[in-house]
Amino acid sequence: MTVAAPIETSAEPSWIKVIDQTRCIGCHACSTACKSENQVPLSVNRTYVKSVDVGRHPQARRVFQVTRCNQCAHPPCVAACPTGAMFQRRDGIVDFAKTICIGCKACIAACPYDAIFINPDDHAAEKCNFCAHRLDLGLEPACVVVCPTQAIVVGDRHDPAGRAAHILHRDAVAVRRPEKETRPQLFYRGAHAATLDPLAAARPAGGLFMWSQQPRGPQAVVSGHPHGPNSAAAAVLSYDVGHRAPWDWRVSLYTWTKSIAAGVYVVAALLALTGGFGPDNVLWRSVAPAVALVFMGITGLLLVADLEHPERFYLILTRPQWRSWLVRGAFIIGTYSGVLVLHLGMPLVGAAGYQLPLAAAGVPLAAATAVYTAYLFAQAKARDLWQSALLPAHLLVQALVAGAGVLAPLAAAAAPGAEAPLLWVVAGSAAAHLLLVAGETTVPHPTAHARLAVHEMVAGRFRPYFWAGVVAAAAGLAAPWAGAAAAPLPLLGLMAYEHAYVQAGQAVPLA
Repeated sequence: MTVAAPIETSAEPSWIKVIDQTRCIGCHACSTACKSENQVPLSVNRTYVKSVDVGRHPQARRVFQVTRCNQCAHPPCVAACPTGAMFQRRDGIVDFAKTICIGCKACIAACPYDAIFINPDDHAAEKCNFCAHRLDLGLEPACVVVCPTQAIVVGDRHDPAGRAAHILHRDAVAVRRPEKETRPQLFYRGAHAATLDPLAAARPAGGLFMWSQQPRGPQAVVSGHPHGPNSAAAAVLSYDVGHRAPWDWRVSLYTWTKSIAAGVYVVAALLALTGGFGPDNVLWRSVAPAVALVFMGITGLLLVADLEHPERFYLILTRPQWRSWLVRGAFIIGTYSGVLVLHLGMPLVGAAGYQLPLAAAGVPLAAATAVYTAYLFAQAKARDLWQSALLPAHLLVQALVAGAGVLAPLAAAAAPGAEAPLLWVVAGSAAAHLLLVAGETTVPHPTAHARLAVHEMVAGRFRPYFWAGVVAAAAGLAAPWAGAAAAPLPLLGLMAYEHAYVQAGQAVPLA
């Protein structure tokens, strides 16, 4: 396969696809043809036909939606991909190059339409690509060829004689999730609103979907609204394909270990600079940077272990796609790790006095290490819970909780007396963390997706982790009086909360 570089397209995308849902009979011929043409294995789909039962007997009817990649003019998957494996051709088609895919699943987290999946055979990301190999030969996509009612139309939007352009410019058409501002180039004519909105139709009673088995397990994302239709119509899903959350416990744990790696250095530096303890204290000289370096190493291992192709991790460094916050984050944590190594090496060459001035570089890098995940999560445009302006500040507060929670017991053992200011940092940062959590869960969210994610976190399947995290963080408020033994409690609570937050943000169906 030819390796294609990511291409910026400034011109209007030329290829468009129109699905005429007034013609679609739900025969699934397009799904079958797509699997045959592109050798798509079982359990995954580049395209499928979703069906919703609308109304009540005797006036019920079944409506369909052909579901696939929306070929966005501003594709979030391309921006999120760290190696350019997802790229946009000059004609606007969003395509992929499997040979440089590392399987980070950032594109899946970014796609608001759940159109991308990991191929279980080659462990690379793929999706509908307009059958670009056929278009390049002057042929129509396989789904267009086999559709018995000509419900699928592909053409050049600038061709006045083309049927696709005619429908686009003359008829009423709709796109999915226009609020995401991706400018989809897949248009629906005559589609029922209950099919376009993934939460408009209720999940069927007992989870009994027609002809399909929804996924099970901690990563399962079951289709439909679990609490009833989010629309005025009586709508129940009859057929849909379930999905799995792209990022599992390893990403949840990575946010925690990274908070420790960043927080221990920031806390130790701030106390050394403000007189909480002297710059000659062993916590600042060696303990804090050593702990930070260890947890930075654990963070790196978790990131690599989460890849479907861990052996290709080096591609982030050798062919970085700089809009991706996976790439930016990798260089931030790499630079921060270098500062930690330099800090630990200074006493070996008689330059211990320069450790405190080094904090001028180390503290901003540690803060950036803690905070960059907020921008990584923001690139996951599909996950409304993560689109929070307060997330960078919250991650920095969490780093303070984690850093002080680790250092306080170590200070009690290695530098008696130094734990007192650390316990006050534990209490103060735990209080700030609880306030931010309260704001996240009680302030009304602007979208149904975010509200459902909050429900899953607070009262749904992730509530044990969430409430364990809240209770443990609350216990940290008493740290100055309870002593160093209480400091690890908010640290453990932070791990539970992070898991609830990361997983709940991915628990809402998108397709």
